[in-house]
Amino acid sequence: MAVVYAKKKDGKLEELGRTEVILNSLHPAWIEKVTIAFQFEIVQPLVFHVYDVDTKYHNIPVKTLKLKEQDFLGEATCVLSEIVTKQSRSLTLNLHNKNGKTGLRNFGALTIHAEETVASRSAVEMTFRCAHLDNKDVFSKSDPFLKIYRIVESGDYVPICKTEVVNNNLNPTWKPLCMSMHQFGSKDNPLIIECFDFNSNGNHVLIGKIQKSVADLEKLHKGRSGANLTIASSHVGHEKVLKGQLFVDQFCQKEQYSFLDYISSGFELNFMVAVDFTSSNGNPRNPESLHYIDPSGRLNSYQRAIMEVGEVIQFYDSDKRFPAWGFGGRTFDGTISHCFNLNGSASSSEVEGVEGIMAAYSSALHNVALAGPTLFGQVINTAAQITGDSLSYNSNKYFVLLIITDGVLTDLQETKDALVRASDLPLSILIVGVGGADFRQMEVLDADGGQRLESSTGRVATHDIVQFVPMQEVHSGQISVVQALLEELPGQFLTYMRSRDIKPRSPHVAQTSASLLIH
Repeated sequence: MAVVYAKKKDGKLEELGRTEVILNSLHPAWIEKVTIAFQFEIVQPLVFHVYDVDTKYHNIPVKTLKLKEQDFLGEATCVLSEIVTKQSRSLTLNLHNKNGKTGLRNFGALTIHAEETVASRSAVEMTFRCAHLDNKDVFSKSDPFLKIYRIVESGDYVPICKTEVVNNNLNPTWKPLCMSMHQFGSKDNPLIIECFDFNSNGNHVLIGKIQKSVADLEKLHKGRSGANLTIASSHVGHEKVLKGQLFVDQFCQKEQYSFLDYISSGFELNFMVAVDFTSSNGNPRNPESLHYIDPSGRLNSYQRAIMEVGEVIQFYDSDKRFPAWGFGGRTFDGTISHCFNLNGSASSSEVEGVEGIMAAYSSALHNVALAGPTLFGQVINTAAQITGDSLSYNSNKYFVLLIITDGVLTDLQETKDALVRASDLPLSILIVGVGGADFRQMEVLDADGGQRLESSTGRVATHDIVQFVPMQEVHSGQISVVQALLEELPGQFLTYMRSRDIKPRSPHVAQTSASLLIH
């Protein structure tokens, strides 16, 4: 019998499920599947224990078996991403004893196979409409958009999608919105739908909100009825019911290729990182500096962001060679550069693994003087060049650029122009703001209001490719900066692939002998 555990951050094991018992076999092939919810945005360590179950227990349900009464045969560990990125979706691990050693003894091997549940390929497409919304503008009507969140176990809201902005309209109908089962979890999961009045400065005004599951929204569609929005009233804990209503004009379910269909057929995520070396970070030798390297090993905000994003994405990149740059620093030749190689090399920006990025960053702090101003344009253009060049010989790569910065942009329009140009490419840009600066500018780049970026020539971005999060805001709550940043990445990947009609190389055929079921 095999037992599957999830390893928590504190090192404790949480049992996820058990296989059936196979009698008198040294080469068992279990049929019982263990279901695990795949979460792209976190690292999910798994532990497998194999037991020899004594014959006197064979008629007892496996869930009631006391493991201490069984003979322990071996343990294996891996990360869920390691299984799902394999083209066969199978991974073979050598078993060892609980202290990680095998000694001279052969404990045997365990093969784990993952298949996706059909449910995770399901998606719903809905057309939302509102009527009689409150007007939040003085000289015109509101410019409404919807933002939809999933409620997670901790009670936090995780944003999963948003509509475009409809200008000057209190009875808007938005373009159809597609949500995958991976985004909303199940049809009965509670969702929060918020309706905002868009403001270009990023201070969007809440018009009203509503809590409904996908099943509830389907009922609204079938009944052709509306549901009233609410807003917090002056009485604590009370909601004021508004005149404005939400309608679901269209509702249809469809099957789609999933993120894992692409990943297991050979598609990769390629990680790139750019670090802010402007003087506003403070002297790296000063413990108050955002760039201070603590001798005790405690990570600064830059190191934390690199580690947390890098350790998730590295599993989706086969060669683990990552371009790493700095910007806003005075390099060894005395010139201020807005895109220099973090490793000090004149020819190559690539470093080996997340550890290589951390080492190059630490080394650069000794060799590069902090300067300024804060300009993103060159870094984005360089990342876009690498991404564009790869398209000429390989269409199965998607690039992710992490920019970590402490400051307000000096080249906002140039950055917008670079982002609009890059919006046609297989590229997502994650921006982490560290320190206490005013980051409202970044919210404009994020386009979370549904208002797509526009270049100086009037060209509108094809897709929203930017995700921004301020470090201090996320770390005060339950959801880590990584989850907040990476949550939308599979969706951006799929939006690009579907818009280009790029399909997985060979749709994965599920095998019946799977011992893991991913949803």
